[in-house]
Amino acid sequence: MVKIKCNPPSLRFLFSHPAHLVACGFGSGLSPFAPGTVGTLFAWASFPLLRPWMNDFELLALLVVCFIGGVLAAHRTGADLGVIDHGSIVWDEIVPFWMVLVFCPAGWLWQTTAFFLFRFFDIVKPQPARYFDEKVKNGFGVMTDDLIAAGYTVLVLAILQFILK
Repeated sequence: MVKIKCNPPSLRFLFSHPAHLVACGFGSGLSPFAPGTVGTLFAWASFPLLRPWMNDFELLALLVVCFIGGVLAAHRTGADLGVIDHGSIVWDEIVPFWMVLVFCPAGWLWQTTAFFLFRFFDIVKPQPARYFDEKVKNGFGVMTDDLIAAGYTVLVLAILQFILK
């Protein structure tokens, strides 16, 4: 279920249903160039707005809710667009990258490394991410392959942190 390169939907589509607004990352997925990267940048920029208000447990609980809601929103939006994993659906980048940032060591260098690692794993899709991308043709598959990319990112960050400290 490789993201299909399609023209971004209109603003009218974005605001026609709450699921579209969420799935398209509040408009960040409407970028005509690299919407997945733009969605990840949106996640990075918006994370500091969430972080100060919650402890780790509360933030992770919120991310579970956002993931479940994302499954529903991505499924509805993909169905309405006629492409299950349309390129403008970027909530699947946003929620997993927020999770990466919860576990990321402090500092811009770590976060920049996390950004590039996440984009790498999201594009390459090592197993089992590729399975969910290619075989699970619904909102759960759309969200889960990126969650697995986030898991790989956190694992590599932990290994780097262990080696460098």
